[in-house]
Amino acid sequence: MFEMLSTPIIVGLFVVWFWFLLLSYKGQPKGLWTLALANTGERFGYYTMLAVFVLFLGDNFGFDAAWASETFSTFLSVVYLLPLFGGMLADRFGYSKMVVIGIFIMFAGYLILSIPLGGANPALVAMCVGLLLVSLGTGLFKGNLQVMVGDLYNTPELQDKRDSGFSLFYMAINLGALFAPTAAIAVMDWAQQSLGYNKADSYHFAFAVACVSVIASIIIYYVGKGTFAHVTGNIRKAKDGVQKTAGNALPVESDSKERIVCLCLVFAVVIFFWMAFHQNGLTLTWFADEYTATKSTGVESMMFDVRNLLACIFIVYGVLGLAQAKEMMAKVLAAVMVVAGGFFLYNMVPAPDVVTEVSAPIFQQFNACFVVMLTPVSIALFGWLASKGKEPKAPVKIGLGMLVAAAAYLMLTLSSIGLPAADPKLHTHNADVGPMLLVNTYLILTFAELLLSPIGISFVTKVAPARYKGMMMGGWFVATAVGNKLVSIPGHMWGMDLTIVWGTLMCICLVAAIFIFSIIKKLNKVA
Repeated sequence: MFEMLSTPIIVGLFVVWFWFLLLSYKGQPKGLWTLALANTGERFGYYTMLAVFVLFLGDNFGFDAAWASETFSTFLSVVYLLPLFGGMLADRFGYSKMVVIGIFIMFAGYLILSIPLGGANPALVAMCVGLLLVSLGTGLFKGNLQVMVGDLYNTPELQDKRDSGFSLFYMAINLGALFAPTAAIAVMDWAQQSLGYNKADSYHFAFAVACVSVIASIIIYYVGKGTFAHVTGNIRKAKDGVQKTAGNALPVESDSKERIVCLCLVFAVVIFFWMAFHQNGLTLTWFADEYTATKSTGVESMMFDVRNLLACIFIVYGVLGLAQAKEMMAKVLAAVMVVAGGFFLYNMVPAPDVVTEVSAPIFQQFNACFVVMLTPVSIALFGWLASKGKEPKAPVKIGLGMLVAAAAYLMLTLSSIGLPAADPKLHTHNADVGPMLLVNTYLILTFAELLLSPIGISFVTKVAPARYKGMMMGGWFVATAVGNKLVSIPGHMWGMDLTIVWGTLMCICLVAAIFIFSIIKKLNKVA
């Protein structure tokens, strides 16, 4: 009986949670929530496709580890390279125009990917065309939307809310990534069991989910456009030497060169973070597929149901709300989330003999879950430090993020001692490592991500010269693109001892951290 009611209960709690967010973060501009939800829809589609993409390459085209690595990393790199050119176009023609065009191009790409064409050369060509369109659309959409978010904070009264605003934005868009693996697995199972499609063709149904999600994204964007209409324009240089954007007059910075140099130094560091972090879609997925137990029982198995993860998220927000909320209604909503979330989890505990099947793509939900869950903790921590005048500046947070990422791969390295080497041809199950190893890896990598990614994006929008905002945000994504291309290096190493694969990533993160701390004074001057 409770199982039948579980989904409606979670939906109700979701509404309570969103109401709580609006009350708890009243000082944030309304446009933040609209732009975040629009990005949530787009990210849901992207990560639904990405959750199964590397497995699709093996099952549909027979790619081995090397070919799958190159295809995966090349796609990721192009996705994050094109925002540079998208930003340049937006600086000239307008952010909103590029965002809208990008959504429609993405839709066309996902539509092509959703058509089952088999595994021959025509299907391979169609896949490449679809991926190129998705990359182009993302290049026009992603960076420019984030520049618009940054421009919401150009007024003096909102400047000090920029970092927390980007953390909330980052949390919201990760909701899409949280549901993506479950959606991909569910729609593939439905295609196989109810429609009779084979496993390879069922992947295309997961890609079709992305078509629906980008439609939802554009609807949200247009319905809520009035909340961010003042930041939809582009930057133009006025005759009086003042640059005007989004209705605000901004001075021409005298230290533009120094700002750009500092940003480029940060970009050089984040290259190696993304190389390590985006192993979630490649070697970490292979580790889940080839080394991690495929069944789970008891309380441990609960974490593979996204509804239980949502209940945990609600409880975390509720506990923090009870401690921090100032309005009575916010405290009431927080109490509802704690009590109802706890009641939900209690009733979802399975019988000891119930076995849960664990699919490799499902592990990708944990990063998004931890981002959403830990964002208010991060905001509260840095808010407390700020109140004492001890909050570290953005470059310090980025350096700490690299150290934390190194710690994640140190744990994997030590835990992989004694495991057999992988088969580079894939699909060989070599061991039944407990799932908590990967879950804890994603937890630590999420700590690193929260220190680096939303803070880094906020740093770019704050430091970039006004007339180059779009281009410099594109530069952030170029750094991500280079890192994503380097993702293939551990993929080519798949077949070596696992301690070498993970140890290499650990050393790279550690060296990058040492570098950024060696130039921290220079970076802090413009932060």
